[in-house]
Amino acid sequence: MELTNLLDDLPEELPQELIQVLVQQGNIRIERIVSHGHASPEGFWYDQPEHEFVVVLSGSAQLKIAGESAARQLAPGDFVNIPAHQKHRVDATDANAPTIWLAVFYGVSPS
Repeated sequence: MELTNLLDDLPEELPQELIQVLVQQGNIRIERIVSHGHASPEGFWYDQPEHEFVVVLSGSAQLKIAGESAARQLAPGDFVNIPAHQKHRVDATDANAPTIWLAVFYGVSPS
């Protein structure tokens, strides 16, 4: 077993958000996501079949949940548990430093 650190091995340049699957087993997937000034495309909303628990480890982000009047401001340590099919989007991430997220996708919504 290799010891790794979620805050290490950050790319020098990041033209697109970096998504790395760290663990996948059954209906659970754990990802490290690295953003640097990235946001969801205009008009785009995530609508995922699984639940998502996401925590910001470093940097900052603005997460918009459909139906809420304002985006949530996330700082290191802040987390959100997003139910399956809850539409959401990233309005902004820190442009001056990498934003590192840990996302855990679990369960599958019944069809």
